Amino acid sequence: MYFYLISIILVVICAGLGARASSKVKSAYHAYGAMPTASHMTGYDTATRLLRRGGVKDIAVGRVRGELTDHYHPTKKIVNLSESVYGDDSIASVAVAAHEVGHVMQKKAGYLPYKIRTALVPITNIGSRLAMPLVLIGLLLDLLILSADSQVGYYLAMVGVALYGLSTVFALVTLPVELDASRRAKKMLVDEGILQASELPYADKMLDAAANTYVASLVTSALYFLRFLLWVVMLFGGRRRR
Repeated sequence: MYFYLISIILVVICAGLGARASSKVKSAYHAYGAMPTASHMTGYDTATRLLRRGGVKDIAVGRVRGELTDHYHPTKKIVNLSESVYGDDSIASVAVAAHEVGHVMQKKAGYLPYKIRTALVPITNIGSRLAMPLVLIGLLLDLLILSADSQVGYYLAMVGVALYGLSTVFALVTLPVELDASRRAKKMLVDEGILQASELPYADKMLDAAANTYVASLVTSALYFLRFLLWVVMLFGGRRRR
């Protein structure tokens, strides 16, 4: 009874955090997307200049569909800018483009949190797939093993919980990576004269709004992990009482 009530509360909190963060970043993008830069450089121009000035010559700049779908793909060596950013000369667009280049610079500099996040990607993907099967196998073993003292099923389920928790670790590592990419973006934009000092506060607000989505993602991941842990503990606790 209490578990289901807690679950509902956690889901509502997570949904609210996600919706609020998404609304803020879209609102900021539309507000500062209507403010052209004095330099009139587009997202593509910004990314290209910053890459070349940063001594990076093997990364291409591409275009992808959608809004705020911008991302850096290290294995394909490309910075993909969304259609709304690629050819647009607004403060929001150059800030987003510079942020993605910030990730390129992190890789080039060997920024430790970036390296950790990159290493966690395959492990997290595997962990998310194995978490639930391991919990279910653990529960099945707990049902089948005759010895009342056997903890094999429980420990196996806890391995599943730990694997599920990798997504929270990934979100935790992602936050400083994104904040640092924004810090690098602001510095590069001013150093290269793409934004004037008077325009930087607007870029700040755009990038801060985007950073809040990662804060919301971390909190959401942690709450879902707590919910999953409580569910597993409740399952095995109920078994032990019977």
